[in-house]
Amino acid sequence: MPTSRVITWDVTASHGYETAWVELGDSALRARGRAVGTVPWPYWITYELETTDGFVTRRLAVTADDASGTRTLDLRHDGRGGWTAGGEPLPAVAGALDCDLGLCPLTNTMPVLRHGLHRALGEREFLMAWVAVPGLDVRPSRQTYTHVAPGRVRFASGDFSSELEVDAEGLVVDYPRLARRATPGRPD
Repeated sequence: MPTSRVITWDVTASHGYETAWVELGDSALRARGRAVGTVPWPYWITYELETTDGFVTRRLAVTADDASGTRTLDLRHDGRGGWTAGGEPLPAVAGALDCDLGLCPLTNTMPVLRHGLHRALGEREFLMAWVAVPGLDVRPSRQTYTHVAPGRVRFASGDFSSELEVDAEGLVVDYPRLARRATPGRPD
């Protein structure tokens, strides 16, 4: 039975906030969220995220608004490793299972849950379809997630590393230098 949560994070990296309405099942999640940031300049983001079984991204739809106007991204995964943005193929991220929306702590959840890294030993390397915020450009990103202790997962990409605190459901509580949960994540 899916659980519903509403979570707000203080996103220190953007000097803003994000709220996500999350439906989390045994092997899939759906979410819609809104974020506001002031770095690198003031912007608003709205998104919808949907995964398939195994917490594999199916679709990420994002709208970004700033002083230059409105941009949209319809990022889709075909279930076989292929990605499109607005219907156009994205060969640079072929083989990735997950998206990673920049400055969004929610999108760290899928690889953690798929491999149980918040509960059990392990280290996994991933190719992600990383989405820059607020520009919405999609780029490949190599990332490593490592179980440190129950509720603790180390995230590393390039020369950046951070130890994430996650709750029992694998949702980020604290992501040092990026975001910290501002609400307890209570049900709707």
